[in-house]
Amino acid sequence: MNEEENRVLDDVIARRRSMRAFKQEAPPEEWINQIILAGLSAPYAGLAAKENVPYRLFRVIRQTACMARAQELIKEQAKVSLEQLKAEMAKNAYLRENGGAFAKRVEGIAEAGIPSLKEAPFFIVVAEARGIPPVEFESLAHCLENMWLKATALGLGFQLLSVTKMLSENRLFFELLGLEFGRFLLNGCAVGYAKHSPMERRLFPVNEVTRWL
Repeated sequence: MNEEENRVLDDVIARRRSMRAFKQEAPPEEWINQIILAGLSAPYAGLAAKENVPYRLFRVIRQTACMARAQELIKEQAKVSLEQLKAEMAKNAYLRENGGAFAKRVEGIAEAGIPSLKEAPFFIVVAEARGIPPVEFESLAHCLENMWLKATALGLGFQLLSVTKMLSENRLFFELLGLEFGRFLLNGCAVGYAKHSPMERRLFPVNEVTRWL
């Protein structure tokens, strides 16, 4: 075992946090390329990927008119998703009992968009090709975790923007990205220099959450 590599990996994992406020200063584009390479290196559904056809694509939205348009589309899609959620809550007792906080969050996005995207220099959207078996979101989770760890190693702030998943059904957002609508599922993140120091987090002791069988 390489003890130094093991120690460095443990340190990066321990420092990983979600940042929700960013400085407007943009980090080097080469660092963003390194983050994308880390995501590209993540596991994917081999049976779902077609040979010699890119299965995972990245779009980097900067603080331009493109970011403003993305915010508009996020708000519009959140309104649609909120109405769908309310309709489901009316029929589903479990959702009514447990979905209130999430519904309020979606309502806030519908009204004001994503606050961090008003500051973050980069909004990275990851598109995973649909396939059989349909495990696109699992592949996206692996991809974004790799990107998150790489951003942490580079000293950058990272916010997972799972609201991007809703935009998988938004044709206008696909037009903005220059991607074929219906061929991909999406997720994304905001990346930049964090405005504040990360908060401490509490982890349960391993022996409290583990049972050896």
